[in-house]
Amino acid sequence: MKKIIFLLLISAQLLNAQSLEDLHFGTDSTFEVISWNIEWFPKNGQTTVNYVQTILTNLQADVYALQEIDDTTLLKSVVSNIPGYECYFKSSYYGGLAYVYNTNTVQVNEKYEIYTSQPYWNAFPRSPQVLELTFNNEDYVIIDNHLKCCGDGIIDTNDTSDEENRRLRAVNLLKTYMDSIFPNDRVIVVGDWNDIWTDPTANNVCNS
Repeated sequence: MKKIIFLLLISAQLLNAQSLEDLHFGTDSTFEVISWNIEWFPKNGQTTVNYVQTILTNLQADVYALQEIDDTTLLKSVVSNIPGYECYFKSSYYGGLAYVYNTNTVQVNEKYEIYTSQPYWNAFPRSPQVLELTFNNEDYVIIDNHLKCCGDGIIDTNDTSDEENRRLRAVNLLKTYMDSIFPNDRVIVVGDWNDIWTDPTANNVCNS
């Protein structure tokens, strides 16, 4: 049976309850994936760089799925200072997606983007990024996303430029992809959905 897990950002509660030097998450035997929209890294220059390096180092997650990486060269530099970690991003465009992963716990088998051609650009302003990996002899697939922002909270299926409609089509395309390519795999879908999952069903991009 397929297992689809949606993981969210690091919560403010976690950061308020611990100092940056005392961050902890998970255990050595569990598989931890953290999704984090860093917001135009490095938004505040070296201050952002220092904080991000400290957080990534101290949380020691197996995989970080990141969004809004503005300076990919600087992210490479940050990760090079974290022993045992590597980073991957397919695109170097503005606001790209990226993975940072622990090479001591994770064996990366494949990494690529999907829905990259022009017919899908409306639904996916940023092509989803896929990481196929093995952790503790178990195979997993992670799909990192950053869907279209904004909107009025109402899905207009007759308007291809409607933000909610674009997110709805993206979610449906992701489901189609998983059903056809990974029907029996452990699939973890993460990212910045730019939507409210508690919206009423009629205007909920994940339930419509």
